[in-house]
Amino acid sequence: MKIVSITFIMLMSVLLLNAQEKQENFKPKGVAFGKVFFNYHLDLTEGSDKVNSFEIQRSYLGYKYNFSDKISAKITLDAGPVGVGSSYTVFVKIAQLNWQISKPIKLSIGLIGLKQFDTQEKFWGYRYIFKSFQDEFAFGSSADLGANAEIKIIKNLTANVFVLNGEGYKKKQDNMGRLKVGGNLVYKPINGLILKAYYDIYGGKFNRGDTLVVDTTSIQTIAFFAGYKINKFRLGAEYDLQKGGEKYYHIAADHNLRGYVIYGTYMFAKKWEVFAEYFSFKSNKLEGETDTWNYNKDANGIVGGFQYSPVKGVKASLNYRTFLYDNPKNTDENLIYLNFEYKF
Repeated sequence: MKIVSITFIMLMSVLLLNAQEKQENFKPKGVAFGKVFFNYHLDLTEGSDKVNSFEIQRSYLGYKYNFSDKISAKITLDAGPVGVGSSYTVFVKIAQLNWQISKPIKLSIGLIGLKQFDTQEKFWGYRYIFKSFQDEFAFGSSADLGANAEIKIIKNLTANVFVLNGEGYKKKQDNMGRLKVGGNLVYKPINGLILKAYYDIYGGKFNRGDTLVVDTTSIQTIAFFAGYKINKFRLGAEYDLQKGGEKYYHIAADHNLRGYVIYGTYMFAKKWEVFAEYFSFKSNKLEGETDTWNYNKDANGIVGGFQYSPVKGVKASLNYRTFLYDNPKNTDENLIYLNFEYKF
Protein backbone atom coordinates (compact mmCIF):
# COMPACT_ATOMS: atom_id res chain seq x y z
CA MET A 1 0.00 0.00 0.00
CA LYS A 2 2.88 2.35 0.80
CA ILE A 3 4.38 1.74 -2.67
CA VAL A 4 1.04 2.51 -4.32
CA SER A 5 0.71 5.76 -2.34
CA ILE A 6 4.24 6.91 -3.24
CA THR A 7 3.71 6.03 -6.91
CA PHE A 8 0.46 8.03 -6.96
CA ILE A 9 2.13 11.10 -5.42
CA MET A 10 5.10 10.93 -7.83
CA LEU A 11 2.82 10.60 -10.85
CA MET A 12 0.71 13.57 -9.83
CA SER A 13 3.85 15.67 -9.18
CA VAL A 14 5.16 14.99 -12.69
CA LEU A 15 1.80 15.90 -14.23
CA LEU A 16 1.60 19.13 -12.22
CA LEU A 17 5.09 20.19 -13.25
CA ASN A 18 4.21 19.67 -16.90
CA ALA A 19 0.80 21.31 -16.74
CA GLN A 20 0.50 24.64 -18.54
CA GLU A 21 -2.26 27.13 -18.00
CA LYS A 22 -3.82 29.32 -20.70
CA GLN A 23 -5.62 32.17 -18.98
CA GLU A 24 -6.02 34.68 -21.79
CA ASN A 25 -9.35 36.51 -21.58
CA PHE A 26 -10.43 34.53 -18.49
CA LYS A 27 -12.02 36.44 -15.63
CA PRO A 28 -11.89 34.70 -12.23
CA LYS A 29 -15.36 34.32 -10.71
CA GLY A 30 -17.19 32.54 -7.94
CA VAL A 31 -20.67 31.53 -6.87
CA ALA A 32 -22.28 30.70 -3.53
CA PHE A 33 -24.60 27.73 -3.11
CA GLY A 34 -26.74 26.13 -0.45
CA LYS A 35 -28.92 23.09 0.13
CA VAL A 36 -31.30 22.06 2.94
CA PHE A 37 -32.94 18.70 3.74
CA PHE A 38 -36.04 19.22 5.89
CA ASN A 39 -38.69 16.71 6.95
CA TYR A 40 -41.64 15.91 9.12
CA HIS A 41 -42.02 12.25 10.05
CA LEU A 42 -44.57 10.14 11.86
CA ASP A 43 -43.16 7.07 13.60
CA LEU A 44 -45.69 4.22 13.54
CA THR A 45 -43.29 1.74 15.15
CA GLU A 46 -44.82 -0.10 18.10
CA GLY A 47 -43.55 1.36 21.38
CA SER A 48 -41.91 4.38 19.76
CA ASP A 49 -41.33 7.30 22.17
CA LYS A 50 -40.93 10.16 19.68
CA VAL A 51 -43.95 9.72 17.42
CA ASN A 52 -43.91 13.13 15.67
CA SER A 53 -40.91 15.19 14.71
CA PHE A 54 -39.84 18.08 12.50
CA GLU A 55 -36.18 17.83 11.55
CA ILE A 56 -33.48 19.39 9.44
CA GLN A 57 -31.35 16.44 8.40
CA ARG A 58 -28.63 18.45 6.66
CA SER A 59 -27.81 22.03 5.73
CA TYR A 60 -25.05 22.73 3.23
CA LEU A 61 -23.56 26.15 2.53
CA GLY A 62 -20.63 26.63 0.22
CA TYR A 63 -18.73 28.65 -2.32
CA LYS A 64 -17.05 27.66 -5.58
CA TYR A 65 -14.40 29.86 -7.19
CA ASN A 66 -12.78 29.50 -10.61
CA PHE A 67 -9.22 30.82 -10.68
CA SER A 68 -8.86 29.93 -14.37
CA ASP A 69 -10.56 27.75 -16.94
CA LYS A 70 -8.71 24.75 -15.47
CA ILE A 71 -8.27 25.45 -11.76
CA SER A 72 -11.09 25.88 -9.25
CA ALA A 73 -11.68 25.56 -5.52
CA LYS A 74 -14.75 24.53 -3.55
CA ILE A 75 -15.59 24.71 0.14
CA THR A 76 -18.75 23.27 1.71
CA LEU A 77 -19.96 23.52 5.31
CA ASP A 78 -22.22 20.74 6.55
CA ALA A 79 -24.55 21.22 9.53
CA GLY A 80 -26.33 18.19 10.93
CA PRO A 81 -28.22 17.29 14.12
CA VAL A 82 -26.29 15.78 17.01
CA GLY A 83 -29.19 15.32 19.40
CA VAL A 84 -32.79 16.30 20.02
CA GLY A 85 -34.34 19.67 19.25
CA SER A 86 -32.24 22.13 17.27
CA SER A 87 -28.77 21.08 18.45
CA TYR A 88 -26.45 21.03 15.41
CA THR A 89 -22.77 20.67 14.70
CA VAL A 90 -21.09 22.33 11.73
CA PHE A 91 -18.35 20.46 9.84
CA VAL A 92 -16.13 21.43 6.97
CA LYS A 93 -17.17 18.71 4.54
CA ILE A 94 -15.43 19.86 1.36
CA ALA A 95 -12.32 22.03 0.98
CA GLN A 96 -10.83 20.92 -2.30
CA LEU A 97 -8.78 22.20 -5.19
CA ASN A 98 -9.62 20.89 -8.67
CA TRP A 99 -7.04 21.04 -11.45
CA GLN A 100 -7.74 19.96 -15.03
CA ILE A 101 -4.12 19.04 -15.64
CA SER A 102 -4.74 17.84 -19.18
CA LYS A 103 -7.80 17.06 -21.25
CA PRO A 104 -8.21 13.51 -19.89
CA ILE A 105 -6.91 14.05 -16.32
CA LYS A 106 -8.43 16.03 -13.45
CA LEU A 107 -6.77 16.12 -10.03
CA SER A 108 -8.65 16.89 -6.79
CA ILE A 109 -6.75 17.45 -3.54
CA GLY A 110 -7.64 18.50 0.03
CA LEU A 111 -10.83 17.52 1.81
CA ILE A 112 -12.48 16.09 -1.28
CA GLY A 113 -15.83 14.67 -2.27
CA LEU A 114 -15.37 10.96 -2.92
CA LYS A 115 -16.39 8.78 -5.86
CA GLN A 116 -17.43 5.67 -3.95
CA PHE A 117 -21.19 6.10 -4.22
CA ASP A 118 -21.67 9.47 -5.92
CA THR A 119 -22.68 7.80 -9.22
CA GLN A 120 -25.39 5.79 -7.47
CA GLU A 121 -26.53 8.80 -5.46
CA LYS A 122 -26.94 10.98 -8.54
CA PHE A 123 -28.71 8.24 -10.47
CA TRP A 124 -31.05 7.45 -7.55
CA GLY A 125 -31.84 11.15 -7.18
CA TYR A 126 -33.45 11.05 -3.71
CA ARG A 127 -30.58 11.73 -1.32
CA TYR A 128 -32.75 14.21 0.62
CA ILE A 129 -35.17 11.35 1.36
CA PHE A 130 -32.83 8.44 2.09
CA LYS A 131 -29.08 7.90 1.80
CA SER A 132 -27.60 5.62 -0.83
CA PHE A 133 -26.92 2.08 0.42
CA GLN A 134 -23.17 2.39 1.12
CA ASP A 135 -23.64 5.71 2.88
CA GLU A 136 -26.53 4.49 5.04
CA PHE A 137 -24.73 1.35 6.22
CA ALA A 138 -21.21 2.83 6.65
CA PHE A 139 -19.42 1.11 3.74
CA GLY A 140 -17.65 4.42 3.13
CA SER A 141 -17.69 8.18 3.58
CA SER A 142 -18.88 10.84 1.14
CA ALA A 143 -15.72 12.96 1.76
CA ASP A 144 -12.21 12.51 3.11
CA LEU A 145 -8.74 14.07 3.16
CA GLY A 146 -6.54 12.99 0.28
CA ALA A 147 -6.14 13.11 -3.49
CA ASN A 148 -8.16 11.75 -6.40
CA ALA A 149 -7.19 11.56 -10.07
CA GLU A 150 -10.05 11.24 -12.55
CA ILE A 151 -8.88 9.87 -15.89
CA LYS A 152 -10.97 9.73 -19.05
CA ILE A 153 -9.59 6.61 -20.75
CA ILE A 154 -11.87 6.69 -23.77
CA LYS A 155 -15.08 8.53 -24.58
CA ASN A 156 -17.37 6.28 -22.54
CA LEU A 157 -14.92 4.96 -19.92
CA THR A 158 -13.69 6.94 -16.89
CA ALA A 159 -11.44 5.81 -14.05
CA ASN A 160 -10.73 7.26 -10.61
CA VAL A 161 -7.71 6.40 -8.48
CA PHE A 162 -7.27 7.81 -4.99
CA VAL A 163 -5.22 7.91 -1.80
CA LEU A 164 -7.06 8.94 1.38
CA ASN A 165 -6.73 9.05 5.14
CA GLY A 166 -9.62 6.59 5.22
CA GLU A 167 -11.59 7.77 8.27
CA GLY A 168 -13.95 10.22 6.58
CA TYR A 169 -14.39 13.97 7.04
CA LYS A 170 -15.59 13.88 10.67
CA LYS A 171 -12.61 12.01 12.12
CA LYS A 172 -8.87 12.55 12.40
CA GLN A 173 -6.48 10.08 10.83
CA ASP A 174 -5.64 7.16 13.12
CA ASN A 175 -2.38 7.27 15.09
CA MET A 176 -0.73 4.69 12.84
CA GLY A 177 -1.16 6.79 9.72
CA ARG A 178 -2.93 4.06 7.76
CA LEU A 179 -4.17 5.08 4.32
CA LYS A 180 -6.98 3.97 2.05
CA VAL A 181 -6.18 3.39 -1.63
CA GLY A 182 -8.46 2.30 -4.41
CA GLY A 183 -10.28 3.19 -7.55
CA ASN A 184 -13.27 2.67 -9.77
CA LEU A 185 -14.30 2.34 -13.38
CA VAL A 186 -17.44 3.96 -14.80
CA TYR A 187 -18.55 2.75 -18.23
CA LYS A 188 -21.41 4.06 -20.37
CA PRO A 189 -21.59 1.63 -23.30
CA ILE A 190 -24.87 2.94 -24.74
CA ASN A 191 -27.12 5.90 -24.17
CA GLY A 192 -28.93 5.57 -20.83
CA LEU A 193 -26.87 2.67 -19.44
CA ILE A 194 -24.20 3.16 -16.77
CA LEU A 195 -21.99 0.45 -15.22
CA LYS A 196 -19.61 0.90 -12.29
CA ALA A 197 -17.06 -1.26 -10.47
CA TYR A 198 -15.36 -0.07 -7.26
CA TYR A 199 -12.59 -1.34 -4.96
CA ASP A 200 -10.65 0.03 -1.97
CA ILE A 201 -8.39 -1.29 0.79
CA TYR A 202 -7.65 0.29 4.17
CA GLY A 203 -5.32 -0.69 7.01
CA GLY A 204 -3.32 -3.91 7.10
CA LYS A 205 0.22 -4.47 8.31
CA PHE A 206 1.97 -1.33 9.44
CA ASN A 207 5.74 -1.12 9.62
CA ARG A 208 7.87 1.56 11.23
CA GLY A 209 11.40 1.00 10.00
CA ASP A 210 12.26 -2.64 10.55
CA THR A 211 9.78 -3.02 13.40
CA LEU A 212 6.29 -4.43 12.87
CA VAL A 213 4.07 -2.16 14.96
CA VAL A 214 0.64 -3.55 14.07
CA ASP A 215 -0.35 -6.78 12.36
CA THR A 216 -4.02 -6.70 11.52
CA THR A 217 -6.36 -7.52 8.72
CA SER A 218 -7.31 -5.01 6.05
CA ILE A 219 -10.75 -3.63 5.29
CA GLN A 220 -11.61 -4.24 1.65
CA THR A 221 -14.70 -2.87 -0.06
CA ILE A 222 -16.00 -4.13 -3.40
CA ALA A 223 -19.08 -2.76 -5.16
CA PHE A 224 -20.86 -3.15 -8.49
CA PHE A 225 -23.61 -0.91 -9.85
CA ALA A 226 -25.77 -0.88 -12.96
CA GLY A 227 -28.33 1.74 -13.89
CA TYR A 228 -30.54 2.20 -16.94
CA LYS A 229 -32.62 5.23 -17.85
CA ILE A 230 -35.09 5.21 -20.70
CA ASN A 231 -37.77 7.80 -21.38
CA LYS A 232 -39.62 8.24 -18.05
CA PHE A 233 -38.14 5.20 -16.30
CA ARG A 234 -35.00 4.72 -14.16
CA LEU A 235 -33.93 1.30 -12.91
CA GLY A 236 -30.87 0.60 -10.76
CA ALA A 237 -29.23 -2.28 -8.88
CA GLU A 238 -26.14 -2.48 -6.67
CA TYR A 239 -24.19 -5.19 -4.83
CA ASP A 240 -21.74 -4.34 -2.01
CA LEU A 241 -19.28 -6.39 0.01
CA GLN A 242 -17.01 -5.22 2.83
CA LYS A 243 -14.48 -7.64 4.36
CA GLY A 244 -12.49 -7.26 7.57
CA GLY A 245 -14.36 -4.44 9.26
CA GLU A 246 -17.40 -3.47 11.30
CA LYS A 247 -17.46 -0.15 9.44
CA TYR A 248 -15.32 1.37 6.71
CA TYR A 249 -12.86 2.72 9.32
CA HIS A 250 -13.21 0.07 12.10
CA ILE A 251 -10.94 -2.91 11.39
CA ALA A 252 -12.18 -6.26 12.73
CA ALA A 253 -10.78 -9.57 11.49
CA ASP A 254 -13.30 -11.93 9.85
CA HIS A 255 -16.15 -9.41 10.22
CA ASN A 256 -17.86 -9.01 6.85
CA LEU A 257 -20.84 -7.05 5.59
CA ARG A 258 -22.76 -7.50 2.37
CA GLY A 259 -25.88 -6.16 0.81
CA TYR A 260 -27.78 -5.27 -2.30
CA VAL A 261 -30.34 -2.72 -3.37
CA ILE A 262 -32.84 -2.56 -6.24
CA TYR A 263 -34.82 0.55 -7.10
CA GLY A 264 -36.94 2.15 -9.78
CA THR A 265 -38.55 5.47 -10.69
CA TYR A 266 -41.36 6.43 -13.06
CA MET A 267 -42.17 10.02 -14.03
CA PHE A 268 -45.92 9.86 -14.60
CA ALA A 269 -46.44 13.62 -15.06
CA LYS A 270 -44.25 16.64 -15.81
CA LYS A 271 -43.46 17.39 -12.15
CA TRP A 272 -44.42 14.09 -10.53
CA GLU A 273 -42.50 10.87 -9.91
CA VAL A 274 -43.22 7.62 -8.10
CA PHE A 275 -40.32 5.58 -6.74
CA ALA A 276 -39.53 2.45 -4.73
CA GLU A 277 -36.41 0.85 -3.27
CA TYR A 278 -35.78 -2.55 -1.70
CA PHE A 279 -32.54 -3.33 0.13
CA SER A 280 -30.95 -6.13 2.14
CA PHE A 281 -28.12 -5.66 4.68
CA LYS A 282 -26.41 -8.70 6.28
CA SER A 283 -23.33 -9.71 8.29
CA ASN A 284 -21.57 -13.08 8.53
CA LYS A 285 -21.38 -15.68 11.30
CA LEU A 286 -18.12 -15.84 13.24
CA GLU A 287 -16.61 -19.20 14.06
CA GLY A 288 -18.47 -20.92 16.88
CA GLU A 289 -21.42 -18.48 16.84
CA THR A 290 -25.04 -19.32 16.02
CA ASP A 291 -26.05 -15.81 14.96
CA THR A 292 -24.36 -13.28 12.71
CA TRP A 293 -22.10 -10.78 14.51
CA ASN A 294 -24.40 -7.86 13.57
CA TYR A 295 -27.63 -9.78 14.15
CA ASN A 296 -29.43 -6.89 15.87
CA LYS A 297 -28.96 -4.63 12.84
CA ASP A 298 -29.20 -7.10 9.95
CA ALA A 299 -32.37 -6.22 8.09
CA ASN A 300 -34.32 -5.85 4.86
CA GLY A 301 -35.97 -2.55 4.04
CA ILE A 302 -38.39 -0.80 1.71
CA VAL A 303 -38.62 2.89 0.87
CA GLY A 304 -41.27 4.17 -1.51
CA GLY A 305 -43.41 7.17 -2.31
CA PHE A 306 -44.08 10.16 -4.54
CA GLN A 307 -42.06 13.23 -5.43
CA TYR A 308 -43.34 16.62 -6.61
CA SER A 309 -41.05 19.38 -7.92
CA PRO A 310 -43.01 22.64 -8.27
CA VAL A 311 -40.01 24.71 -9.45
CA LYS A 312 -36.34 24.12 -10.15
CA GLY A 313 -34.45 23.80 -6.87
CA VAL A 314 -37.42 22.63 -4.78
CA LYS A 315 -38.54 19.04 -4.22
CA ALA A 316 -41.17 17.52 -1.94
CA SER A 317 -41.91 13.87 -1.21
CA LEU A 318 -44.48 11.89 0.72
CA ASN A 319 -43.02 8.45 1.38
CA TYR A 320 -43.18 5.36 3.55
CA ARG A 321 -40.29 3.28 4.87
CA THR A 322 -40.01 0.06 6.82
CA PHE A 323 -37.08 -1.88 8.32
CA LEU A 324 -37.65 -5.62 8.84
CA TYR A 325 -35.04 -6.98 11.25
CA ASP A 326 -33.66 -10.52 11.16
CA ASN A 327 -33.73 -10.70 14.96
CA PRO A 328 -37.38 -11.44 15.91
CA LYS A 329 -36.81 -9.73 19.27
CA ASN A 330 -36.33 -6.40 17.50
CA THR A 331 -39.39 -4.36 16.65
CA ASP A 332 -39.74 -3.72 12.93
CA GLU A 333 -39.78 0.00 12.11
CA ASN A 334 -42.55 1.74 10.18
CA LEU A 335 -42.41 5.45 9.37
CA ILE A 336 -44.17 8.00 7.17
CA TYR A 337 -42.08 10.95 5.95
CA LEU A 338 -42.78 14.28 4.31
CA ASN A 339 -39.40 15.39 2.93
CA PHE A 340 -38.31 18.67 1.36
CA GLU A 341 -35.17 19.73 -0.46
CA TYR A 342 -34.53 23.36 -1.37
CA LYS A 343 -31.30 24.54 -2.93
CA PHE A 344 -29.78 27.43 -4.82
